Amino acid sequence: MVSSHSGDSARQQGLTRRQFVRLGALGLSLTAVSSLLAACSGGGGGGTASSAPTSAPAAAPTTAAAAPTRAAAAAATTAPAAAPTAAAAAAPTKAAAAATTAPAAGGKYTIATVVKIAGINWFNRMEEGVKKFAADTGVTAYEKGPEKADAALQVKLIEDLIAQKVSALAVVPMSPETLEPVLKKAMDSKIVVVTHEASNQQNTQADIEAFDNAAYGAHLMDALAKLMGEEGEYGVFVGSLTSKTHNEWVDAAVARQKEKYPNMKLVADKQETYDDSQKAYEKTKELLKAHPNIKGFQGSASTDVAGIGQAIEEAGLGGKIKVVGTSLPSIAGKFIQSGTVNLISFWDPADAGYVMNKLALMLLQGQQPKDGMDLGVPGYNKVVQKGHVFYGQAWVDVTKDNLDKYPF
Repeated sequence: MVSSHSGDSARQQGLTRRQFVRLGALGLSLTAVSSLLAACSGGGGGGTASSAPTSAPAAAPTTAAAAPTRAAAAAATTAPAAAPTAAAAAAPTKAAAAATTAPAAGGKYTIATVVKIAGINWFNRMEEGVKKFAADTGVTAYEKGPEKADAALQVKLIEDLIAQKVSALAVVPMSPETLEPVLKKAMDSKIVVVTHEASNQQNTQADIEAFDNAAYGAHLMDALAKLMGEEGEYGVFVGSLTSKTHNEWVDAAVARQKEKYPNMKLVADKQETYDDSQKAYEKTKELLKAHPNIKGFQGSASTDVAGIGQAIEEAGLGGKIKVVGTSLPSIAGKFIQSGTVNLISFWDPADAGYVMNKLALMLLQGQQPKDGMDLGVPGYNKVVQKGHVFYGQAWVDVTKDNLDKYPF
């Protein structure tokens, strides 16, 4: 009897436990349905449902939440994302799990863009393109630059990035020659190297230029000559005597002047400004003093025409001396509006940053850039290849008449 009684008692206790589990599961199902109804009624109007979390967060689910009934699971998968149930958070559907684990295209790569100097508008604008590329592709892409325009500081920065084992470097060299050894070291370390504004760079897998530099320099001289009436003295500025693009522009401009405008005269050697508007200002004041009959200036660094314009305005010569050069509206805009700077030309640094990174990703993925390819960015839709250098057709001229079209 004792044994029989013990068995009956055990069966009764087992029945009670099963009932309890079923009741608990039913309660969970009702809770999930209740949550769903609450979310549906409150989600569209910005109610309190989305701002007040449940008392059982996914970080610490109950045993019942970890193993929901079929009804609860079905309810959880239909609940809106703004207010997920604990069951849904603890046991996501296969599709949701796949979405959270699948990396974005290129997500395994890190590309560092190294510019001449940090903190100036030109390279701030370039950084926008780098960030957009990262957002579009899932690549970890960022920009770094030294605190001042110094090739030695650029070398140190690249050394640090090599030590960090980045996947690729997209570099705008202050001095291509100075960077040759460190870029070779990067390539020897299996790091992809792409450059910009460095058509003479040897230790790079691809260099991308916004346009043919000689054609651009000649174009700037044509503009200056027209403004000066094709006669008079002029001066030329470069950010650095070792900056390949700046010197190509100026050399082509001077060659164009000698070829087409014999009544114009270059009055001094190239003025080196180190991408610093204050230096350009000081150099302009010196030239105005040494050559009081000077009638024109051509700048190369993005900051040159701003420094030139400031010196001309202070001398009361705004409008009398003509100024053209490479810059951005955000840098030279007020001098364009006042008439002190007559014309700026540029390519969009954001686009250049984007296409540099795109070339780097292509190379990382085993794709070889080729003549005539479309990089998917205006001005780079059909690039021309010359050796390892690729040229777009991306320059823009801005005067007072169209300044408002370029808010950067």
